[in-house]
Amino acid sequence: MGRLKMPPGINAIEEEPEDYDSSCSNKATLGCVINTEIAAVLAVMRRNVRWGGRYMSGDDQLEHSLIQSLKALRKQIFSWQHQWHTVNPILYLQPFLDVIRSDETGAPITGVALSSVYKILTLDVIDQTTANVEDAMHLVVDSVTSCRFEVTDPASEEVVLMKILQVLLACMKSKASVMLSNQHVCTIVNTCFRIVHQAGSKGELLQRIARHTMHELVRCIFSHLPDVDNTEHALVNGGNKVKQEVRGPDSEYAFGTQQLDNGNSGSEHDGQLSSGSFASNSSTAPIPGMMDEIGAGAGKDAVPVDLQMMTEPYGVPSLVEIFHFLCSLLNLFEHTGPRSNTIGFDEDVPLFALGLINSAIELGGPSIRRHPRLLSLVQDELFRNLMQFGLSMSPLILSMVCSIVLNLYQHLRTELKLQLEAFFSCVILRLAQSRYGASYQQQEVAMEALVDFCRQKTFMVEMYANLDCDITCSNVFEDLANLLSKSAFPVNCPLSSMHILALDGLIAVIQGMAERIANGSLSSEQAPVALDEYTPFWLVKCDDYGDPNHWVPFVRRRKYIKRRLMIGADHFNRDPKKGLEFLQGTHLLPDKLDPQSVACFFRYTAGLDKNLVGDFLGNHDEFCVQVLHEFAGTFDFQDMHLDTALRLFLETFRLPGESQKIQRVLEAFSERYYEQSPQILVNKDAALLLSYSLIMLNTDQHNIQVKKKMTEEDFIRNNRHINGGSDLPRDFLIELYHSICKNEIRTTPEQGAGYPEMNPSRWIDLMHKSKRTAPFIISDSRAYLDHDMFAIMSGPTIAAISVVFDHADHEEVYQTCIDGFLAVAKISACHHLEDVLDDLVVSLCKFTTLLNPSSVDEPVLAFGDDAKARMATITVFTIANRYGDYIRTGWRNILDCILRLHKLGLLPARVASDAADETEVSAEPGHGKPVANSLAAAHMPSMGTPRRSSGLMGRFSQLLSLDTEEPRSQPTEQQLAAHQRTLQTIQKCHIDSIFTESKFLQAESLLQLARALIWAAGRPQKGNSSPEDEDTAVFCLELLIAITLNNRDRIVLLWQGVYEHIANIVQSTVMPCALVEKAVFGLLRICQRLLPYKENLADELLRSMQLVLKLDARVADAYCEQITQEVSRLVKANATHIRSQMGWRTITSLLSITARHPEASEAGFDALLFIMSDGAHLLPANYVLSVDASRQFAESRVGQAERSVRALDLMAGSVDSLARWACEAREAMAEDEFAKMSQDIGEMWLRLVQGLRKVCLDQREEVRNHALLSLQRCLTGVDGIQLPHNLWSQCFDLVIFTMLDDLLEIAQGQSQKDYRNLEGTHILAMKLLSKVFLQLLHDLSQLTAFCKLWLGVLSRMEKYMKVKVRGKKSEKLQELVPELLKNTLLVMKTGGVLVQRSALGGDSLWELTWLHVNNIAPSLQSEVFPDEELPQAETQGNQICSNVDALLSFMGHSYNGEGLLGVHTRSLSRNRSIPIQTCVSLLIYSEPGMLSANDDGDFVS
Repeated sequence: MGRLKMPPGINAIEEEPEDYDSSCSNKATLGCVINTEIAAVLAVMRRNVRWGGRYMSGDDQLEHSLIQSLKALRKQIFSWQHQWHTVNPILYLQPFLDVIRSDETGAPITGVALSSVYKILTLDVIDQTTANVEDAMHLVVDSVTSCRFEVTDPASEEVVLMKILQVLLACMKSKASVMLSNQHVCTIVNTCFRIVHQAGSKGELLQRIARHTMHELVRCIFSHLPDVDNTEHALVNGGNKVKQEVRGPDSEYAFGTQQLDNGNSGSEHDGQLSSGSFASNSSTAPIPGMMDEIGAGAGKDAVPVDLQMMTEPYGVPSLVEIFHFLCSLLNLFEHTGPRSNTIGFDEDVPLFALGLINSAIELGGPSIRRHPRLLSLVQDELFRNLMQFGLSMSPLILSMVCSIVLNLYQHLRTELKLQLEAFFSCVILRLAQSRYGASYQQQEVAMEALVDFCRQKTFMVEMYANLDCDITCSNVFEDLANLLSKSAFPVNCPLSSMHILALDGLIAVIQGMAERIANGSLSSEQAPVALDEYTPFWLVKCDDYGDPNHWVPFVRRRKYIKRRLMIGADHFNRDPKKGLEFLQGTHLLPDKLDPQSVACFFRYTAGLDKNLVGDFLGNHDEFCVQVLHEFAGTFDFQDMHLDTALRLFLETFRLPGESQKIQRVLEAFSERYYEQSPQILVNKDAALLLSYSLIMLNTDQHNIQVKKKMTEEDFIRNNRHINGGSDLPRDFLIELYHSICKNEIRTTPEQGAGYPEMNPSRWIDLMHKSKRTAPFIISDSRAYLDHDMFAIMSGPTIAAISVVFDHADHEEVYQTCIDGFLAVAKISACHHLEDVLDDLVVSLCKFTTLLNPSSVDEPVLAFGDDAKARMATITVFTIANRYGDYIRTGWRNILDCILRLHKLGLLPARVASDAADETEVSAEPGHGKPVANSLAAAHMPSMGTPRRSSGLMGRFSQLLSLDTEEPRSQPTEQQLAAHQRTLQTIQKCHIDSIFTESKFLQAESLLQLARALIWAAGRPQKGNSSPEDEDTAVFCLELLIAITLNNRDRIVLLWQGVYEHIANIVQSTVMPCALVEKAVFGLLRICQRLLPYKENLADELLRSMQLVLKLDARVADAYCEQITQEVSRLVKANATHIRSQMGWRTITSLLSITARHPEASEAGFDALLFIMSDGAHLLPANYVLSVDASRQFAESRVGQAERSVRALDLMAGSVDSLARWACEAREAMAEDEFAKMSQDIGEMWLRLVQGLRKVCLDQREEVRNHALLSLQRCLTGVDGIQLPHNLWSQCFDLVIFTMLDDLLEIAQGQSQKDYRNLEGTHILAMKLLSKVFLQLLHDLSQLTAFCKLWLGVLSRMEKYMKVKVRGKKSEKLQELVPELLKNTLLVMKTGGVLVQRSALGGDSLWELTWLHVNNIAPSLQSEVFPDEELPQAETQGNQICSNVDALLSFMGHSYNGEGLLGVHTRSLSRNRSIPIQTCVSLLIYSEPGMLSANDDGDFVS
């Protein structure tokens, strides 16, 4: 029955008595207490003359009945044997209560009796288990509330009133209070309020105690609300009685229909605010009936009460009555204004009432929503009054109103969606802006309240989701965010507390978003919203408002629709037709327009030009008329008064001026109104006529040009017989008349009126809408919508924080701003809003003062003294380190700051250290961290101009006058402290981390960082740049190289830009300098470090090294040795990774150049040695290139001849690699592949011998002769290589013959004096010719051009016979050539190559041979082919063997008995059993090692 539950273990609120032990269970003790109280009352009574006499005058009684009853109780108390809880409390309370109710007792006696009752109540004797407790409690309340006493003096009267309050509060706090009925609880509150009212004319103490007691009562009563049963019976007040007031499936309570609906509703509590006291000075008087509407249902808006329920134990009915009474107090002050009583109605009483309401809501809290009647009071009457008092001029009242709304938001926001929207739109947003006439105090209170709301973590999210994303609601989140941003801006004024307050609110919102990021559900993962087809936008619903998976996409879609509608409204305002076409194109209106969709567009879209809407709706076109009727159908006029409905209708557009249009509009309105509210009107025509009449009355009353105004009677007369031939009720018409007279219907609503004031008709419409609005969405702590919200507010927020930061002077404000900046950065990064982060970085960099042109003498000191600049600097680099992934163009500004610090010498050492340096320089102390007292060293020692003193200690030493000659004063303590602060700031920045940790940056950010470095370095100029510009360019290049090396896995991303930048430097530099040095060696280091990891990029990297070849000669000369060392290191570390011919061409080109450089040649040759020694790193791809490079070193006269000899050995030794490749190819390849490989090997071999041929002409004898021997080795040591026969023909033409001719030419030329011992070279050359020819005779004889080749051999021998060295022929050659020729002829004869053939036409080979031979040695023919044959084979054999012996001994001499023909001649001559021809053939054609001699000197195979 709506009463309190008291489950076991839950105790009622109780107050412990001050002077007594709370548990007086002992019977005797309790008896003593009561006895003491009886004695106290009797003692006071005896002091009074009336009670002191022995007999009562004119009466037979000895004593007065009051005294008798007290004495009777005194006799009984010690005789009661039972437990106290079994004793009826009335027995021991009644005597005291009789004293209290008696009108014969004076104030002192009544006061003592009240004290006694209070003491008994606080002893905890009376509880729920006590006998007859309900009657006892009712008796106490009835007695105390009807207390009567004689007033003797004001002081004693106030004492009695205070004790009444004390007892009533004790009743409510007693354990037995649950037994009180609804009526008694209302009576207690009523009595307390009457005392509060009367206390206005009493002392200050009574006033304060009375108000405090009232607060305590309300708190005590509403703290029980969570324990109250919620039963249907309690809600419907006995069923039929309030049937009309209950509407809807939820049985929600709604206030009286007619009074509310006419726009003038309000509770007028005329309850006689009596100024009389409890009793006059001369007579006794009862407490006058005050505020009797509690429990009696008086007043217009009173909640109907079931009297039967009021007698039940207290629960919902009494709570509803009390809460309604508290709300009615606000109504009373609102409608009556100040009264002539002692309570100040302007501020004091509303504050008191609001305080009571706030207490009720604080303690009732969320339980209110379980009781629809209480909730209905909050939603309508309370909130309506709060809206009115919110615009009060009193800051105190406004503050209390805001506190109540904050409590309501916390507990009941799901039930107060539109009310909260109205409060923020019509109160907070109006007051917080000076343009609406609010005082500074009002603005400040409103702003404080708004900031309190912003500190609720989910407030802004819920405003956005529920209001900004609802097409029928205003953009509260956006408006509040803009308000905070604007309010934080100090415009033409110093920074004030208001600006800081607004900033706090803004940062609270931002930090709320930042905290939510950690909780997941970032909306950046969600797909962008798009409408693919038309759906009626006003019908979009959500399947489940409690599930984020449903409501998040739903509200985002709704917000998208709302934005599109706003854009459509903008188009419509410029051209209605194009506006509708735009909406059709975005699928917000159907392709074929229908009246309903256009009507809903007009009804629900904010920002439309109301003149255009009115013209469209008033148009006579059939479609427009249909739209008008659909438009009227969107209004809910249910149970609404006609003038209220008409006001709402005409607020949405401007009523056209033409009478026909007005008629069409009013017809549509009347039809809709009659359809929904036909109570008095009999048909729609009556509604139309009355509407017309109201419009005319409105014009008449509020148009200043109308001089004679319509009277009440005129209006009634004008509306006779319009209701179906009969008259409308006179009272109804009078009410309408006065409503229009007092409150104009605005037929021309203001365009974009900003934040309108709440009026009665708008409030009624709001209550209607609240029944149909979408449920309130509760947001949890995840970042569902923060991306969209932050995108809206980020720009103004950054601007506002920046302006405050700029204007602020206190470090607390700085820190607040910095917190805001960091929160903005975190949100921007996590929601991938790169533009916002860039804007933030740009804004912050301005505050570092590092970008400002230096106007101070000591910028380092100035920086150390500027806390704002230091904090901004730390913040910039904190953001760069934490959120660098999402910085784009902002890198340029960050680099500008870094460069400025660099120029000031403030950067820590090795800012640009990279991963390689950690191993290369690990021996350095303290490497890898910003060392405070280290000089900022360049990455590599510079070969160019020495860099100026840098590093923080460099600057510091300048300050200390350590590196200046002119005397300077010692730095002051302040200067030292400033330097120390600067040092600490730079340490906190961790600038080096930006570059060392760049490997973790996202690709796009990394690319932008690299581009920013290139941009900051500037484009290199061919002219002389200033040292400062060059220093900057070098520093940027160091950083660029560092991030390139740190990002080897992503080199493809960076490489193009890095390469082009280095190429620009190389190609534009004409003199050695630090920049080109850094560029060249940086490039080499990049190649050296990346080749092992990026084989797919090897060619690209190696091709880039060709830039070194493009260096200006002066630059190349300056750095040649170091470049060569780097290239050498690169080759040794990465030879296995270089596979392409192009890559090797670059390497060998660089090495070849060094052959003629004094300093560089050693390192270059060392690298070549590494490549070619033992063929370790020779490949088909680099063979020819390496051979050419070796030839360059062999020909080079830089250094000792020994190196040229070593180079020749490298060339000769490379033949083994060719043989190895040929062998591998033969085993592993298919036939066609092998043929191709053989051809390639042949070409390589040809290039090798051609190279050696060139060195054979060297001026140095040692080199020249060694080249000849190497060439011979290469020509005769090719048995493992299958060379094509035609290649040998080329070899003789291009190599052997050419070399012989060139040597001959040198001998005959003028330059022979430069060649020492040319004769020895000629001898070696002739031997080479003979040996090669003999070895290859078998193969050469198969050639078609053999004759030509043989004649070439004879021709060279002939020339060498005749050659003169220093004017005379060589004797050695004169001897050698015939001998060689003879041996050759013998071998040719034996091999059957040179034989006389008798054939027609003769034998040209035979004849030509002897033609040449006779020129050389005429006797040879007879020696080789004697005219007579020897008769014995033995003689012939001996002759040939002797010839072979001579040949072998000669040829073996040059090879020291080894080589192809180096076998023991004696063994061969002793083996007579072997045919002589076979011996010769074996000698000539056998491979090395096939023939050898045993221990006896015998020849074995």
